[in-house]
Amino acid sequence: MASSANLGDRLEGYVSELVKTGRYNSRSEVLREGVRLVEEREKRLAALDAAITRGLADVDAGRVKPVEEVAERLRAKYRKMAEDRGL
Repeated sequence: MASSANLGDRLEGYVSELVKTGRYNSRSEVLREGVRLVEEREKRLAALDAAITRGLADVDAGRVKPVEEVAERLRAKYRKMAEDRGL
């Protein structure tokens, strides 16, 4: 399926520069890479949204621990790691 895109002067200039310098072989290659990056970002955002939803469900269900308890466990963990490394 053929597509056309009006990127505006600034982005068209940037795409042209990327092709001119040899970073990409064609305008289409630049645009495909851009769409792949958007797709990757959207997948990461969807995963983040799902994690937030799970976390909120945990809060609603009472599956939480006091921050002080978690902080102390982490301090102990990293203290031991530092000791094991001789720091």
